[in-house]
Amino acid sequence: METPPSAASAQFYAHGGDRIAAALAAHGVRFLFTLCGGHIAPILVAAKARGIRIVDVRDEATAVFAADAVARLTGRPGVAAVTAGPGVTNALTALENARLAQSPLLLIGGAAPTALQGRGALQDIDQGPVVAPFVKWAKRVRRVRDLGPAIAEALAIAREGVPGPVFVECPVDLLYDEKTIRQWYGDAAGKGTSIADRLMRLYLERHAARLFAGLTQAPPPAPRATVAPAATGAQLEAAATRLAAAERPLVVVGSQALVGAEDPSRLAEALTRLGAPVYLSGMARGLLGRSHPLQRLHQRRQALREADCVLLAGAPCDFRLDYGRHVRRSADLIAANRSAREARLNRRPDVAAIGDAGDFLVRLAARVQGLAERRADWLATLRARDEAREREIAARAKAAGEFVNPIALLRAIDAVAADDATFVADGGDFVATASYALRPRRPRGWLDPGVFGTLGVGAGFALAAALERPGAETWILFGDGACGWSLTEFDTFARHGIPVIAVVGNDAGWTQIAREQVKMLGDDVGVTLARAAYHEVATAFGAEGILVKRDAEIADGLARARAAARAGRPALVNVWLDRSDFRDGSISM
Repeated sequence: METPPSAASAQFYAHGGDRIAAALAAHGVRFLFTLCGGHIAPILVAAKARGIRIVDVRDEATAVFAADAVARLTGRPGVAAVTAGPGVTNALTALENARLAQSPLLLIGGAAPTALQGRGALQDIDQGPVVAPFVKWAKRVRRVRDLGPAIAEALAIAREGVPGPVFVECPVDLLYDEKTIRQWYGDAAGKGTSIADRLMRLYLERHAARLFAGLTQAPPPAPRATVAPAATGAQLEAAATRLAAAERPLVVVGSQALVGAEDPSRLAEALTRLGAPVYLSGMARGLLGRSHPLQRLHQRRQALREADCVLLAGAPCDFRLDYGRHVRRSADLIAANRSAREARLNRRPDVAAIGDAGDFLVRLAARVQGLAERRADWLATLRARDEAREREIAARAKAAGEFVNPIALLRAIDAVAADDATFVADGGDFVATASYALRPRRPRGWLDPGVFGTLGVGAGFALAAALERPGAETWILFGDGACGWSLTEFDTFARHGIPVIAVVGNDAGWTQIAREQVKMLGDDVGVTLARAAYHEVATAFGAEGILVKRDAEIADGLARARAAARAGRPALVNVWLDRSDFRDGSISM
């Protein structure tokens, strides 16, 4: 039985859900993202009572996407809780997106009562094998006293080594108070007098005793210190020697470089001291602000093929670098990565620096500095290419059509978005075009799904960004196809007072796919959409809905959306786009 608290007790736990809430609070968790369910109700109520904000959404995947984004923005694991069975399976895509992005998060899953698992209980499936491929660690809790320690262990493991998602399964009979659970089992055993009935009562009594054995009022486990893995001194010196000798050095910084960076400005300062030209990708976009002299934006493939020393900091040789073929074979290749597998993926580097990529850059800059001054011609060549490409993009933005020029729209957003803005990218062709025309303002100021290319991240990512950065602008760039996943969450934004600014690039199609499908196969089957009234749906949920059909309407539409956000209301601008050939031939495999 749970012992009553003494005067010296540091904690009092009302039930198992309260033990989970206490562990989350002890680890500094501020937000718990969820979609309600009977299997997890005690966790939600207890977390709210302990000062954790409960953010309930309309799809379990959104809850996990939001937890993922909290981790990306803060470096600390985000937390989501979902109910048993379909609640857990609905979260799988978001879990895999986080795993491939190396994003630390904790998913708490409800489960059927321990004594009824495998017997046809409501929403009962064997969740462990289902979830295991999508997480780095999973735990099935079987005693109430283990709930708090399991949460503490999970949060530590999520951050250690190569970060990633973890899963803790908490059966519902561990979450309610002991008196209630014993009553449930007593009722289930019935009042029969047969031997079978009496054996069933004895079994259930002993089962309940095991669930609640060994309870104490001890405080929840303290957060466990995690130390980021670090490259060896020999690896550092080998990289420094090659980089210092290079005539045409180049650095590519990927999302992973920011995973453990509590202070991204240190990383930005290190890149400045290093002095090599830099391409930023994924979550690293925005690290150097809008106009850093070392940051290059265009013609990356050509630059990689000409460089004689390439440093990949948290950027693996996957499809985004054409599986390593963008880097010429004669060049020195340095790969800094927490994952030994990713450091060697598709291309064996000359120097594999296994450890935190951000830490590696900071240490490297202490040994190699001033490359900009010594390689001025190389920098000038890359700068000239950028300027030429910018002139081409500006010229494309002036083209007039029946509806809105997508490049003109994106340049207009870039001109008016606040300096503290965070951009969330959820879409294909429209978002990819944005990467050419939009300049993220700040470190961790650009959130896209990552290597998995998942559509539907928009609402969850924006929810986390707005909560973690109150008062700052949060923009969502939606393709009209991707917008379909997030529209219902405008109810969430309105209910919780989340003032996002969403812009839907509405060209009535899955254009990323249509480009190649129609050209190669001559058929638009499955890739055509309607010019749907997304703004009216958002309005119905309580947001400010705005329709823009002409270039001349862009400025007013964006101004209305920003004004709504400043007043605390979410806004959606539905922009009818002209079809564009800006990205022809851009399919990725």
